[in-house]
Amino acid sequence: MVAGESDRVLVTSSGGIYTCRGQIKGTNTLIKESDPVTIWDTADKPRATLTAGTTIIPVGGSVTLTCSVQSSDGWKYEWFRRTQRTSGVHIRDQQNRDIRVSQGGIYRCRGTRGNPVYYTDMSDEVTIEKTFSNKVVVKQQPNWPQIFRGETITLTCEVQEGGETTEWEYEWRGPSTPTQWTHNNDVTFRVSESSSGDYMCKSRRRDDSYSSTEWSEAFTLSGSTGIETPMLTCCSIT
Repeated sequence: MVAGESDRVLVTSSGGIYTCRGQIKGTNTLIKESDPVTIWDTADKPRATLTAGTTIIPVGGSVTLTCSVQSSDGWKYEWFRRTQRTSGVHIRDQQNRDIRVSQGGIYRCRGTRGNPVYYTDMSDEVTIEKTFSNKVVVKQQPNWPQIFRGETITLTCEVQEGGETTEWEYEWRGPSTPTQWTHNNDVTFRVSESSSGDYMCKSRRRDDSYSSTEWSEAFTLSGSTGIETPMLTCCSIT
């Protein structure tokens, strides 16, 4: 009970569960107590939780995102998406707890309810990546069937099926490749024992960091590659 409050309107800065009841003026008759209303302090403000079934959109597919507010009912939801080129854009016509998305990007959500509208804190961000249908292959130059340690080779990541009309970035997996996205589609190195292994690459458009191809099939640089030792023969002197 809030002591000393006899007005119809109560102004408060404290969180908690509030109820009210009235008394008929001039009598001792009390009206039945109201349903409880929860008021949240800023420190206690609920936070939306965003989860994804998977963070990789398959070719031609979509993924499901779920927004929830713990231990309470009656919420609608607002959804937001941003990319490296745009700020958080409200996804219109989406108020459901679950939505399906087919675009890569960074997603957030929050819960809303009541009139005037009450908003939860924003959820943490979830990054969703879309998979392009373009295939990529790793090619070797020079394309000799046998490479010896000490020789220099170049591996090229080639985007097929119309990839020549798009500006791409490339990511590599392999013993002698860059560990970050690069504008260069090739890597050149001297073959050594430590460079043997599997090499793969994938590509993404330079204007869209959240959409990429699948990884290429592995190109194997044989660990048995060795140094060729010339054979010297000579005739006998008679």
